[in-house]
Amino acid sequence: MSFCCGASMIGMKGTLKHYRTRIHNVPILFCPVCHRVEVHYLVESEYEILAEYAHGDGAAEIDFRDYVDESDKALHENCINHDNEDDLQIVQNQIDMALDLLSFAKAIHDEEWQEQLKRRLAVLSRRRSKLLTRRT
Repeated sequence: MSFCCGASMIGMKGTLKHYRTRIHNVPILFCPVCHRVEVHYLVESEYEILAEYAHGDGAAEIDFRDYVDESDKALHENCINHDNEDDLQIVQNQIDMALDLLSFAKAIHDEEWQEQLKRRLAVLSRRRSKLLTRRT
């Protein structure tokens, strides 16, 4: 499981830009709190090689799926949530995990971690409110 700033990252596919080349359908990890994006660590080396070759060839756009086999189940098992899930459910899962961690941080009397988790919970709460507003 991948974490960023205390939240578990969401597995999805996205388009990344390498110089002037857009690479579509790259397995990525996305943080719902700080919006950081990373290439999934299981395909990171393949992405780097493909990106360099595509850039060297002057390709404007390529599809990652055309060049790399993604049948590895571990690619999807590393993520708690995936982009095909309900946004509200993803945020609620993130809130639940942060609350569990906050409870643990209080039990071990880690004040700094508690404050970090409270800030994350505030961000996730605002995001949850926006999603609920959009639904009505």
